[in-house]
This record gives sequence, structure tokens and C-alpha cells, in this order.
Amino acid sequence: MQPDLSAMQADLRTLVELESPSTDLAAIARVMDVVEGWARELGADTHALPSGTREMNFGVQEGQKYILVLTHADTVWPHGTLEHMPLRVEGDKLYGPGTYDMKAGIVGLIHALRALGGEWPAGGIKVLLSPDEEIGSGSSRGHIEQAAQMARAVLVVEPPVADSHNLKTGRKGTGNFTLKFTGIASHAGNKPSEGASAITAAAEAVLALQALADHAKGTTVSVGQIAGGSAVNVIPAECTLEIDLRVATLSEGERVTEAVNVWKPSDSRVKVEVLGGLNRPPFEQGAATMQLFGQAQAIAKALGFEVGHEVVGGGSDGNFTAPIAPTLDGLGAPGDGAHAAHEHVRLDRWGDHVRLLHRLIQEV
Repeated sequence: MQPDLSAMQADLRTLVELESPSTDLAAIARVMDVVEGWARELGADTHALPSGTREMNFGVQEGQKYILVLTHADTVWPHGTLEHMPLRVEGDKLYGPGTYDMKAGIVGLIHALRALGGEWPAGGIKVLLSPDEEIGSGSSRGHIEQAAQMARAVLVVEPPVADSHNLKTGRKGTGNFTLKFTGIASHAGNKPSEGASAITAAAEAVLALQALADHAKGTTVSVGQIAGGSAVNVIPAECTLEIDLRVATLSEGERVTEAVNVWKPSDSRVKVEVLGGLNRPPFEQGAATMQLFGQAQAIAKALGFEVGHEVVGGGSDGNFTAPIAPTLDGLGAPGDGAHAAHEHVRLDRWGDHVRLLHRLIQEV
């Protein structure tokens, strides 16, 4: 396969110019319509699943195990981002919102499938295009886990690791907690003892819960947002904390979750409501994934380049499939700047990674 870089750039422009923030299902559907049209041109049998996920089947036979490929159409960027982050090429980098994460991964997949010329591997290929990966995959998780049950391998076309361009053989599990504190308001000068400060309780929680982190085990606990109080001269009756959790193992997720749920402030008059938990299980690096990576590494070497592997802190839809079927992530377009103003794809490396994906689909 010799990827047509000009054609890939044109297709990427089509998707990027259709801005698709996770909050706008109609905008996401417009991106999905384009991708589904490309898939139908290749002979795919396509379906719109409940809650917005699109399914595209290439030679899938009932009762036979297939290759499952995971993609998503939503981005973190709001409408109007292109006005100050225009799609542009500077040297060997193509900049623009949603390029690296992960519209270039979708385009690379379509070109890899096109190069197969309708000769699908045994069992076929099932592609899921989800609408909400960037906000936790609440509507698509069930479809992803169900599809993984019949997958002999799962390939995730999220981007490879920035800078190193390595594939991803593991990811931390991710979670979020919201803690809502309800105290008792009173005049801060006249009757402070009658009040029960929600902010003081929240401050205790910040220190106590962040202390649950265990960096040796890859566990991080970070309070990212705090809000509370009504006026400077009032003992605050309300406060809210937002906590980010990352864990390398399920046991660590269970340990932290239990500790968060049982924690109490020193002032028993302040009540705490805990919402949330672990929303993506850890993608723990296993033998089946490493075997898949070994195949990919050998293919890359045969194609004339080197590729390594890493375990990363961010989650993806591969977290849902890794406990079910062999999963290899990071098979999208190399580059850097996910969720950042310098988001870009490396044009000098993109073609190699599309060739790798093409051969991996053939051989896996």
C-alpha cells in the first residue's frame, strides 16, 4: 500500500471543517454521515445504533469472530475554534482542532480499508464510530462492550503517543468524583460558632483524599475544581469539589473509591454527598495485547520503520474492550497536541502508520 497523502489531507479537511464538539449531537452526526458514506462506497453494511453510535460492517459473518476497530467523531473543541485555530500546513505538520485526536485516525482507517480492495480478512471487520468518547462514552460503552464479545482483536485508531509515536499497550483507568458539602450558614462576625463551614470540610477533603494517591502504583488523585460560599461575611453552607482519579489496576480503583465514599469531615454537622466513581476500567497490559503489539512491531520493521509501545495515563474506549478481547491502541495518526492549541498531525509519518494499520488488519 502506498497512501495518497494529498487525498488523506483532503478527507481530513472535510472532517475537521465539520466542527463536532461532544455537546452537539447534530454536528457529530454530520461527521458520522460523511464517514458512513465513505464506508458504504467500500461496500459496508451500516447501522445507526441507539444513542448515536454508528456501526459499519465489512464482510462480517454471523457467528464468526471479526476484527473490531474503535473510532469516535466527537472532539473537545467548541464551535468557532477554526476561526482562531485554522487548519493549516507548516512544514511537515498539519495543524487544526481534532486532527490528531482523532479525525486523522478515522481518515487513515478509511484509506487502509480502501486499499484492501474488498478482500476482507476472515470474519470481516466491524467499525464502531462513537459520539461521546471525549466525555466518557456513556451512550456508546454498552455497544462497545457487546461488540468486543465476538472480536478476535480490537484495534483502536486513537493517536499514538506524542513525540515517540509509540503504540499504546495499556492505559490507566479513569474516574471522576463530585463531592457536595452541606453545612450551616451563620454570620461570620456575630455568631461564627453557630455555623458549620462547608468550605473548611472541603479543605480537609482536599488534603485527605489527594493523600490517597500512590505514585509507585500509578494512582493519582487530583482535586481540579472547588467552588463554594455565598458571601465573605457568611459561614459557608455549601461547597463542591471535583476530583480526577487515574489508576493502573482495578484493585487500586476499588481502594480509592471505597475511601472516598467513607470519608467524613471532622465537623459532623457538615454532610457530604459523593457522586461518580471509576468510569473507565484500567486497560491492563496483558499477554494477548503484547502479542498483538509484537505483530505490529514486526510489520513496521518490514515496512522500514521502528515502533515501540507505552502505557499511558489517559483513557480511551480501548479500556472497555481490553478485559474482553486482545486490544491494541494508538493506531491512528502520529502527531502531538491533543486538546491543546498546537494540535497537529505529522505528515512525514502519517503514511507509515496507515500502511501499518493496513497490514495489521490483513494479518491479525
